[in-house]
Amino acid sequence: MTDRKSTPHKMSLDNRIRQHLKSMYSTNISRRLSIAFVVLGTLIMLGTMGFWLLGRYYVPAHRPDVSHWSLLNCFYMMLITITTTGYGEILPGMDLPVVRGYTTVLLLTGMSVYIYVVAILTTFFVEGEFRQIAERRKMEKLLTKIHDHIIVCGVGTTGFHIIKELLVGRWPLVIVDIDSERVRAVREELREIGDVPYVIGDAMEDRVLEAAGVDRAWGLIAALPSDRDNLFITITAREMNGNLRIVSKAVDLRSARKMRIAGADSVVSTNFIGGLRMVSEMIRPQVVEFMDIMLRDKDKNLRVEELNVTKLSGLHGKTLGESNVRQYGNLLVIAVKIPETDEYIYGPGSDFVLKEGMVLVVLGETEHVAKLRKRFTKVATYDDFVK
Repeated sequence: MTDRKSTPHKMSLDNRIRQHLKSMYSTNISRRLSIAFVVLGTLIMLGTMGFWLLGRYYVPAHRPDVSHWSLLNCFYMMLITITTTGYGEILPGMDLPVVRGYTTVLLLTGMSVYIYVVAILTTFFVEGEFRQIAERRKMEKLLTKIHDHIIVCGVGTTGFHIIKELLVGRWPLVIVDIDSERVRAVREELREIGDVPYVIGDAMEDRVLEAAGVDRAWGLIAALPSDRDNLFITITAREMNGNLRIVSKAVDLRSARKMRIAGADSVVSTNFIGGLRMVSEMIRPQVVEFMDIMLRDKDKNLRVEELNVTKLSGLHGKTLGESNVRQYGNLLVIAVKIPETDEYIYGPGSDFVLKEGMVLVVLGETEHVAKLRKRFTKVATYDDFVK
């Protein structure tokens, strides 16, 4: 979980991210707006030239006393004609039949195009297209700087709960899904907890994972409905980042072995976990109730988290009391895992000596745990990227 310095490769990757996001946000309204302005510009140019030609050749032939119309006057006449402004400023010779016929055609055609452009502009602002462009730029900036984050592929029923838990735990994350409406709905529902960075696209495509920052990510969760799709994502992500921690969802337990061979660090069977939960509800309902209250308490958001003692923490050789864990909030260290033996020491005292590689199991409020996690690992939290 280390930050990476900018390199020429990163710069080209940033460009690819921007290109993907621009295509991702390209909408029908934008295309219609572009076409409308092109048509309007073409009409103004052709109409101006038409007036100029009439003023240079037709009008002098029928009204020798009238001088040639200047290009600027023709342009001005064209503008007040199509916008139906009607300042009453008429060029000499405008009463000639051909000029009046030409002006009438421009009035009908120009007014239609003008009204269409105004309608598209109104839609652009009222229906949120302007907001989407601002959001796209914000997302471009965020996705090019975020690192050590978790990519969640799939925002369905399972993905929703994954995203919510990561947000509550203040983990930096990026969600990926091919359905823009589903992403929008999830982001709106979780808006109170935090804003969710996202990429719209097929997570099985390299360019989409690149846009999500897979080369700088710490972990990836494959939570699509299909085991086959999750297997493909696992293979692709592992090839793109050998240091990535990958957790994959498996509906069929028989798929778990294949996913581990493909590069998944862990595989979770939703059916298996669901079965265990149902048994727990039957034989230990009070324990389940306690865990649910702990997880769903909106005021405290208590979680059991793990913290790794790293070189960056500066805690190697210090006692638990000297680490000042309590200064980050009401946190309780309930166990410590010893890396050499993989055994756990439960309820360590304040004189317990910390060593590099140990893992602390901590119970506390998510905000406090996130601050302590940053202290231990020097890795940024969700709030460092998304304000």
